[in-house]
Amino acid sequence: MRKVEPLRWNNGVLTLIDQRKLPHQEIFHDYSSVEGVHASIKDMVVRGAPLIGFTALFGMVIAAKNNANDLTGLKEAGEYLKTARPTAVNLAYEVDRALGICESEITEGRRDSLYQTLEKFSLDQMEKLYRDNLAMAKIAFRELTEKYGDKKLNLMTLCNTGFLACGPMGTALGVIEYAFEQGRVNHVYASETRPYLQGGRLTAYELTTSGIPHSVTVEGAFSYLMKKGLIDAIFIGADRIVENGDTANKVGSSTLAIVAKHYGIPFYTVAPTSTFDLSSKTGEEIEIELRPEEEVLEAMGERICPKESRALNPSFDVTDHQHLTGIICENGIIKDITPENVVKTVRG
Repeated sequence: MRKVEPLRWNNGVLTLIDQRKLPHQEIFHDYSSVEGVHASIKDMVVRGAPLIGFTALFGMVIAAKNNANDLTGLKEAGEYLKTARPTAVNLAYEVDRALGICESEITEGRRDSLYQTLEKFSLDQMEKLYRDNLAMAKIAFRELTEKYGDKKLNLMTLCNTGFLACGPMGTALGVIEYAFEQGRVNHVYASETRPYLQGGRLTAYELTTSGIPHSVTVEGAFSYLMKKGLIDAIFIGADRIVENGDTANKVGSSTLAIVAKHYGIPFYTVAPTSTFDLSSKTGEEIEIELRPEEEVLEAMGERICPKESRALNPSFDVTDHQHLTGIICENGIIKDITPENVVKTVRG
């Protein structure tokens, strides 16, 4: 199978694959307005922290194309895009970087070239992410080699952190794909990740396109798999990592980390430095997105719970840094996870 491009930019139009329809349908949508880009993020046409950030970046490029002479209008567009989803730090991070460029270009009298400048910056950032994610994959591979030598490994991941979540190359799933290319992966276990089933739909789709042997498991199987000795190491992504190393990721990540620690299974978070929020001290400061009840009460458009039932649907949880074996970013691996070491590594 071929790999699709989850995000394409062509002559002022942003094209996104509708990740809600995968793996059975590959449907693409075109966006040429800030409102459309906002809806694509909010409604989960696009998901995954890095790709959400890139989508917002190109949303700002669209805003610059439509409104390049008005800094107030650009700031309003940026603040509007930030409201699409609250937990992933990449969204606000990329919007703020775009706004910084807008303010600089307009202040210095380069209004006419603002659109081209912002467009080039956005495309360059996607290329940089590929280089950074490849660096993370190599760091993780060295770590696995130090622990296991040349053994072929059984690895586990949660949610989706591949090219569908990142664009050019995945983070945690990028680690797994790189290890497979080096001949070091025996089998991958992908948690299905209720209620949106990103693991069962998207990660399994990516593993299939790469020809990687895998099994989809339910979250309730975490303990069974580890007790049976079926998992050598676990890699997950992150939507926000704060100064002390606490990590917000897809709900279920904290449970997986706790179970892994109980069984002594190495557990790593893999994320670029853009995912770190050093302005927040601990995970208690992370806003957790509560998504619509219908995502839990329904499946494939059909009601599966009694009509009287309600649902609580947190999309993320926070994994305590004490449950992590290490945090891997493009600058290295943090094993002694303290605020000082996090800041030092992120700032290079």
